[in-house]
Amino acid sequence: MERLAIEGLPIRYADRGEGTAVVLLHGFVGSADYWERIVPLLEGHFRCIVPDLLGHGESEAPPGPYTIERMADGVAELLDALGIEQAVLLGHSMGGYTALSFAERYPNRLSAFGLIHSMPLPDDAAGKEKRDAVAERVLREGVRPFVEQSAPNWFAPDNAKRMRAELARVQEIGFATKPEGAAGAALAMRDRPDRGQVIRDSELPVLLIAGSEDGIAPPEKAFAAENSRTVKRTIEGAGHMSLFEAPQELARQIASFVESL
Repeated sequence: MERLAIEGLPIRYADRGEGTAVVLLHGFVGSADYWERIVPLLEGHFRCIVPDLLGHGESEAPPGPYTIERMADGVAELLDALGIEQAVLLGHSMGGYTALSFAERYPNRLSAFGLIHSMPLPDDAAGKEKRDAVAERVLREGVRPFVEQSAPNWFAPDNAKRMRAELARVQEIGFATKPEGAAGAALAMRDRPDRGQVIRDSELPVLLIAGSEDGIAPPEKAFAAENSRTVKRTIEGAGHMSLFEAPQELARQIASFVESL
């Protein structure tokens, strides 16, 4: 893993492989390590750029406010620093929200983009209340109790029972998130707008991947907006974490999409 400064703050990222630049963005209380089972399957074909987003992993957690737009701007600054003019940008969950914001703000920097277990829809009123509660909880208790309680729900029910090592790894990654970073990101997700029109108006290829058992971003929400170049794929039996539940299939779908460009 390597480091450089974004907004004058240190961030950690991986830069592996050669060829088409594929930027992989992790989800809430994740890190670049969320992609540790995917990158080895892709790096022989593409250049994989995998950062820790603002406040996550080993990247700095500065004082707020955090916004999804700020995260997108950080990705643009990372591409600038690496001399990458155009990339394929794929985001998991919160990373998908960031990818959509990037597509809205920097469309000319993309050859394609995609959302993995994510959605273009904003939080409803109940969702916003949950974000507030999460932010308050992690600042009060630290991140560990939230991650211990929540992570099993990110897997399909059967997978949560049998994929003990995978679940433990997701929790381990989550425990490393700084409370200030987790709280800031929760409020950033709370405040994100509806970006369905970004997909509908885009002339770029768009990859949408859902898990058939995902209770957080179910297929009907993951596929809520599309354009004429949208590729929609459902990973059967996966919940919200196909990066760990079905890494071979997820990597296959990503590779197929990028190779088609």
